[in-house]
Amino acid sequence: MEDFYTIQGEGFHQGTAAYFVRLGGCDVGCVWCDVKESWDVNVHPKMHVSLLAQKAKESGSQVVVVTGGEPAMHNLECLTSEIKQVGLNTHIETSGVYPLTGTWDWICFSPKKFKAPHPSIFGQAHELKVVVYNKSDFDFAEEFAAKVSSSCFLYLQPEWSKEKEMVPLIVEYVKRNPKWKISLQVHKYMDIP
Repeated sequence: MEDFYTIQGEGFHQGTAAYFVRLGGCDVGCVWCDVKESWDVNVHPKMHVSLLAQKAKESGSQVVVVTGGEPAMHNLECLTSEIKQVGLNTHIETSGVYPLTGTWDWICFSPKKFKAPHPSIFGQAHELKVVVYNKSDFDFAEEFAAKVSSSCFLYLQPEWSKEKEMVPLIVEYVKRNPKWKISLQVHKYMDIP
C-alpha cells in the first residue's frame, strides 16, 4: 500500500527510526481500524521487493517494519530475504491470524477480537500489544498474556478515539498488574505518519 521512513510510534521500539512497508490486504475487519483503505489487496500498486529493500537501505534506518492491513496473509519469504540481504533488521506487526512466513528479528503480536489468531504465533511473539477499546479488553489481554512465552513483553494501548477514556483505566490496571506496560501512539501526538 505504501512505504515510508518515520519513527516507530508504539510498543517496545517506540521512538526508533524505522522504514515502514505497509502491505495491502486485510480480512480481520477491526471496527476502529485507522487504515481501512488498506483492506482491499487489489487496489494497491505492486512493487518489487528488491526496490523496497533498497529504498529502506537508502533511508539510513537499521529497521524495516512490515505492517498492514494484515501482512501475514502474504508469503513474506522473498521480502524478508531481500531486506536481510541489504543488512537490515525485520520487524512485523501482525494480528497473528495466519502462520508467519519469512525471517523476523522482532514479532509484535496484536490480537483482535474480530478473528482468532493462529496458535503458532504464541511462542513466536516478542511483544504482545493489546488495543484497549473498552473495559472487557483487559480480560481479553490476559487471555493472550497466558499463552505467550514468559519472555514476551506485554503492552496495553488505548484505541486512539477512546484514549481520554481508556488511559486512566489502563494506568490503574498497570499499577495493579505491573507485568504490563503502557504503549501510546506517540506518532499521533507528534503528527507524523
